[in-house]
Amino acid sequence: MNIFEDTSSSTVRERPLRVALLGCSGSIGTQTLDVIRMHPDKLALTAVAVNSLATKLVSVAREFGVAHAAIADEARRNDPALAELPQGCELDFGEDAVTRLATLPDVDCVLVAVVGEAGIWASHAALAAGKIWAPANKEALVIGGGLLMPLAKPGRVLPVDSEHNAIYQCLVGERRRDLRKIWLTCSGGPFFGRTREQLEGVTAAEALAHPTWKMGAKITIDCATLMNKGLEVIEAHHLFDVAIDDVEVLVHRQSKIHSAVEFADGSVKAQLGPSDMRVAIQYALSYPERWDSPATHVDWRSSEPLTFAAPDRGAFRCLDLALEAGRTGGTLPCAMNAANEVANEAFRQDRCGFCDIDRIVERVMDATSVESLTSLEQIAEVDALARERARGFVSELA
Repeated sequence: MNIFEDTSSSTVRERPLRVALLGCSGSIGTQTLDVIRMHPDKLALTAVAVNSLATKLVSVAREFGVAHAAIADEARRNDPALAELPQGCELDFGEDAVTRLATLPDVDCVLVAVVGEAGIWASHAALAAGKIWAPANKEALVIGGGLLMPLAKPGRVLPVDSEHNAIYQCLVGERRRDLRKIWLTCSGGPFFGRTREQLEGVTAAEALAHPTWKMGAKITIDCATLMNKGLEVIEAHHLFDVAIDDVEVLVHRQSKIHSAVEFADGSVKAQLGPSDMRVAIQYALSYPERWDSPATHVDWRSSEPLTFAAPDRGAFRCLDLALEAGRTGGTLPCAMNAANEVANEAFRQDRCGFCDIDRIVERVMDATSVESLTSLEQIAEVDALARERARGFVSELA
């Protein structure tokens, strides 16, 4: 599937792009709001969703005059904060309500910033409805890329992840058959250079201290284990229709090169810029235009030297586990992702060690009977079983 369109005859939009922001309370959501604030003449927030933070939902709805809102957590129905929603704002509850926002007629673009497996339902609905899909939720592609990408239309998929946004920018205008390799950059996380033995005793507080990016807790731990990079390889595999082994992970500590592509003739194109997710978010919302950004521009004359290294796969075993799942395909990436989510949360709650995360993921993968991917319902069943197994393995560590 070619997700690019010919931009040579693209015209300026006649009205603001109407955005549904699913997950407005997290890191990506709050940075998306920054972008919308800076460009009120070009972007209009028409629908918004949160998991449970009613006060955040109300605050955003009031500031942006949102017409539609949803809370995934049914238990928030009687939250007193909801009395402050602006007049005329339609509110609904439950995961189905969040998914319905992706299909509204007054929504042009759906930015999916919810965390984990839950994002696949809204992503599928957005694509099926012909909306512009801006995925910041990599898990949807990891577990269901084979179901999502056949629905994609040229120019209607604009990735928000900084690495995949960078790859997208590098490939605009290029012939896909000339692509040789994708270089997926990686900061290396807070534990770069440590041995497996040194990693055994690290704490969640240490793992949450990412050297260059401000992100949510789950993804920050994934960056520390390098699972995040494994998930991103699978994401790139689906988005850009390349083999798992044609995506090479490259440790780049300064996080100034957000990824690069190499062509058949040896030429390499890279996208460079500040370590600010708002640049990638804005490009996904402005494509094919470029607007002034709220991010600080880099002064390359005084920038630190750029360095590169290979990841230590022996110390950070989650990377190879994710790649194995990606190569195998079918339902294994779903089981792998579910196990990781459970183990990641257990580590943050001090119920397992840092290196137990990859051990739990490996045990769940070994216990999974891999099947061909057929439906979202199948994904939900595989996800639930993998989580049950992972929780059982976590309890054995107690």
